[in-house]
Amino acid sequence: MLWLTDFISQGGPVLYAVFAAAAILWMLILERLWFFYRVQQQLILMNTQKWKHRIDQTSASARQIHSAWLSGFRSMAEGPQLLIGAMIAVCPLLGLLGTVTGMIEVFDTLAIAGTGNARAMAGGISKATLPTMAGLVVALSGLYFRSRFQRLTQRLTQKLADQMPIGGV
Repeated sequence: MLWLTDFISQGGPVLYAVFAAAAILWMLILERLWFFYRVQQQLILMNTQKWKHRIDQTSASARQIHSAWLSGFRSMAEGPQLLIGAMIAVCPLLGLLGTVTGMIEVFDTLAIAGTGNARAMAGGISKATLPTMAGLVVALSGLYFRSRFQRLTQRLTQKLADQMPIGGV
């Protein structure tokens, strides 16, 4: 845990915001992983059973019910994916905020100590680069899972549609 406090002290207070955004992002990712690997199979089975027990599977109202059930499943599968996307977009912006605050510190050091003191500028430079790196790493890890969740949503919605044929086909 000592390395984390050292990292935050070198990167500045903006890293707290980056870590908070990362925690929220990973809670959402873990929730979606739970859904896709635990809950979705039960939902598909439940919807399939309800469809098979329907007497009318061919009328216009049956098609609307079919479409509504597929839409409901897709909505549950998409869940907080928009929020995941928002958190992915926020993390690099927080890193950029860290860059700006670090560069302000560098310019303050330049104003006080002049250009000849490289050691005095090093603290500000690390406060400018570490939050940017942290924000980008969090965003990149989130992008992988977001694209995976989008593919899973499409695949599972198609699987449900295939298991609920209209007209008993």
